[in-house]
Amino acid sequence: MSDPNDPIVVWHEQAVTRADREKLNKHRGCVVWFTGLSGCGKSTVANLVDSQLHERGLRTYVLDGDNVRHGLNATPQMLAERYGEEFGKRFGLGFSQQDREENIRRVGAVANLLCDAGLIVLTAFVSPYESDRDAVRASMAEGDFIEVYVNASLEVCESRDPKGLYKKARAGEISNFTGIDAPYEAPKKAELVLDASGQQPTELSELVIAKLTELGKLS
Repeated sequence: MSDPNDPIVVWHEQAVTRADREKLNKHRGCVVWFTGLSGCGKSTVANLVDSQLHERGLRTYVLDGDNVRHGLNATPQMLAERYGEEFGKRFGLGFSQQDREENIRRVGAVANLLCDAGLIVLTAFVSPYESDRDAVRASMAEGDFIEVYVNASLEVCESRDPKGLYKKARAGEISNFTGIDAPYEAPKKAELVLDASGQQPTELSELVIAKLTELGKLS
């Protein structure tokens, strides 16, 4: 299958299909997309779910926002240290709206590949813009994208402030920080909404696993 916009780019069919991989895994692949404000508990819940599924013998992987920024979606400054300033400016991602869009596009593409490998992919990204999340959903087969809104108020997240980012944003040391001087667009059609202000992470992880079971993703 050629891309009409670039005839040089041709899709190569693989000998081992997704169905083959899922049969070996004994479960279906999917992408569980955790979204919410910084400090809401996305990474905590994603890792709890990851651990619980791993203990059950399921094949999973967590794509975490901070971790991905250390490599695939490194900042211009990080890339400049190794490849030079011009390279960093061209390929690095900051935190402007356009850079955030590209950050989520890249992550969505990687998550889709891992899903095709039959893995349960758990992503933990603020992903503040609804259009970006919807674009990732649209890029995947129906039912593969499971949006989980980890809902905690700005006041709760700011009181936690595990990385000290809200304090820096309030002091003007960080710009374009979601919830302070950049918007967060809450999901309107999430498959699951978690009350991260009123429930413990272990309770939330159990709700996620129950939803995956309900959707037929687990064996």
